[in-house]
Amino acid sequence: MPNSPTRIPKRLVGGNLINFAAARPQEFVDLCEAEYDARIRRISQAVLDSGCAVVLLTGPSSSGKTTSANRLAQAIRAAGRRSEVISLDDFFVGEGRYPKRPDGSDDYECVEALDIPLLRSCLRDLAETGECDMPQFDFLTQLPRPERCHVDCRDGVAVIEGLHAFNPLLTDHLPKSAVLLVYAGMREEYCDDAGARVLATRDLRLARRITRDYLFRGHDADFTLNLWPHVISSENKSIKVFKNRADLVLDTSFSCEPGLWRAELLPMVQKMTPSAANAARLASLCAQLRLFTPVDPAMIPARSILREFIGQNP
Repeated sequence: MPNSPTRIPKRLVGGNLINFAAARPQEFVDLCEAEYDARIRRISQAVLDSGCAVVLLTGPSSSGKTTSANRLAQAIRAAGRRSEVISLDDFFVGEGRYPKRPDGSDDYECVEALDIPLLRSCLRDLAETGECDMPQFDFLTQLPRPERCHVDCRDGVAVIEGLHAFNPLLTDHLPKSAVLLVYAGMREEYCDDAGARVLATRDLRLARRITRDYLFRGHDADFTLNLWPHVISSENKSIKVFKNRADLVLDTSFSCEPGLWRAELLPMVQKMTPSAANAARLASLCAQLRLFTPVDPAMIPARSILREFIGQNP
């Protein structure tokens, strides 16, 4: 296992270079996908070389951590080893047991919203034997299901993903040699012809989140923009403070996506009333995206992590 975290600095790419590549859009998209595939292969090989039994993967909202966890497990299986993905969401304590916020509402995002003793027990079993009986959470009833799910990763790697994956409370009882921490985050930002940054990684994650919320969660852009400061606050408390624990960093950027979010978000500006609280914020984000050549969502392959946000073609 690496002795120190792998650092991948953010890179600033010119919008004119992105638009030049977008003149051949399908080739551009395919190149971005191939680069991401290569990153997954490098991470999976590092995981296998480490000899660890457990990978803990986290990343900020809309970084693509869920799909990346599954792609990592697929790559490990392709190398002939067992691998399964476990979501920390299955360890929620459930209705009536959640900690409370100062206003009396349930706090779903603090680490105490998870069944810590059960989670630590499952992680210990995975580290020592490669197997565990883990809970299954029913989001309709907001309670754990009565039955457990057996996970078998003997001679392989269990990939655990979630907001609190880097919290030492989950892993401080495990041998360091058994655990590898992978941070999934976007590392590419974009500038205009004068070299001024016009799109930061947080802007791109927001574009991903607005699109997904609109298409699949029944929320308009105004709802997501109202929620976004709370999302960032939660990330700062639960992820950023532990980020330097990462052994490996997986870059989840796609150079073609500024054009993709231009195609997805610009129509939403027309649907938001000018008096809406976040109309100016959405208009500002779309103005930034107008600098980029649109990319047709139909060009994004079905297995892309970007499909986590735009869904499959009808």
